[in-house]
Amino acid sequence: MNDTAALRDLLLRMADDELIIAHRNSEWTGLGPIMEEDIAFSSIAQDKLGHSLGLYRILESLGGAEPDAVAFGRSEGEFRCCQLVEYPIGGYDFSLMRHFLHDTAELLRYEMLERSSFEPLARLATKIKGEIKYHLFHANTWIAQLGARGSEESHARMQSALNEVFPLALGIFEPSDYETELAAEGIFPGEAALRGKWLETIAVTLEKGTLILPSLDAVTPAYGGRKGYHTEHLKPLLDEMTEVFRIDPSAEW
Repeated sequence: MNDTAALRDLLLRMADDELIIAHRNSEWTGLGPIMEEDIAFSSIAQDKLGHSLGLYRILESLGGAEPDAVAFGRSEGEFRCCQLVEYPIGGYDFSLMRHFLHDTAELLRYEMLERSSFEPLARLATKIKGEIKYHLFHANTWIAQLGARGSEESHARMQSALNEVFPLALGIFEPSDYETELAAEGIFPGEAALRGKWLETIAVTLEKGTLILPSLDAVTPAYGGRKGYHTEHLKPLLDEMTEVFRIDPSAEW
């Protein structure tokens, strides 16, 4: 088994998710429905940029390019983020539901990775997990508030957002070519194991919000992102993200 190839694939998926969702969350700066949410999404975005940097640094230690070159120097097809994180922020209901579903999966992933046989990733997972707990507390609070304790309209909007985002969120767990190897080496148990825990966990919060999870049989997971097939939303975001870097990639700031 090529451990380096398996690790690079796993790390790139995770780091690209963090980088892209960070930029999407940052788009709420100055636009939040209330000031506290403006601050919350901005703070979460900053944390996730830090998480992506930590993962890109581990990739560099495995023989990859330095983090800025990886983050800003690749083409659209070289990114391995799931399609969920690519979508524009839309309304607050969409962004909140994406935040809840994505960060639940993220927390569970890092909890699994704390026990990884690959020590650099296990150490980073322990550090990052503490921050994501606060992110998820924020998401869970608002899901319950707007779902069960809000108005009829807020409940309807959250249910509609769940119906829209759920198939996209299933794309987080798109299987890799290295599932068997990663599990056998004790690096990561695999996407199927993570998805099972995720479904159990989100069901608890959704029940508190009196929201109904769509049937798995009725939706098609949004796969493709892990293989480099992305939505029309990613390239414009990358063009904006990399504008300054592309002027002079060798510049020191």
